[in-house]
Amino acid sequence: MGDLYALDFDGVLCDSCGESSLSAVKAAKVKWPTLFDGVDSTTEDWIVDQMYIVRPVGETGYENLLLVRLLLEMRIPAIRKSSVSEGLTVDGILENWSKLKPVIMEEWDEKKDALVDLFGKVRDEWLEKDLRTWIGANRFYPGVPDALKFASSKLYIVTTKQSRFADALLRELAGVTIPSERIYGLGTGPKVEVLKQLQKKPEHQGLTLHFVEDRLATLKNVIKEPELDGWNLYLGDWGYNTQKERDEAATIPRVHLLQLSDFTKKLK
Repeated sequence: MGDLYALDFDGVLCDSCGESSLSAVKAAKVKWPTLFDGVDSTTEDWIVDQMYIVRPVGETGYENLLLVRLLLEMRIPAIRKSSVSEGLTVDGILENWSKLKPVIMEEWDEKKDALVDLFGKVRDEWLEKDLRTWIGANRFYPGVPDALKFASSKLYIVTTKQSRFADALLRELAGVTIPSERIYGLGTGPKVEVLKQLQKKPEHQGLTLHFVEDRLATLKNVIKEPELDGWNLYLGDWGYNTQKERDEAATIPRVHLLQLSDFTKKLK
């Protein structure tokens, strides 16, 4: 009958780490201007470099703001405002982010919705003022644009990115148009709920269902839902995950470790 692929965006289709890190630095300067007084470009470059390493812990864009500030506090102890940043390392962030995040949110008195709005606003402003540079800070993984263009399967994007940014990158950078009703972005509900919606659609009955993700935690959430037992699950080994997560995935019968070259062949 055919195949349906639900695809994560960041870390599966697009390497957006450069753009999201630069956007987070811009947004952090707006949010906490006094902390960035006297912060030079060398320090900013260091933060962006470290963001590439800690990127696997971030599920949603706003978390990049928190990571930027935490890295700044690690780098410049004099501005430290959180109990967790003393002696913290990049490896410590990778290991303990789920515990660190609520602590710093409370200590810094931050609210998720406000950070989401700010991050989106800063991105919008950059996109409007200088689309070329914003687009250029992203890259699609090799072979992905062609695989999307010539896919014989039914494709959906299921992402925690705001839909308008995913759509802009698909059109402007990959040269691909995916109808807006097939892009489930931030605010459309948890990914497990989106997968339930997709499998219930009458037009999808009889299709083989595939979900490609780069976060092992998300795939484990799917496995917890008996209703989603019909999905084939894949962890993209080229995305934002760690060797430890890939090793764990290899021990989970339902999760298939996928290489980029195999992924692009599957879509075509």
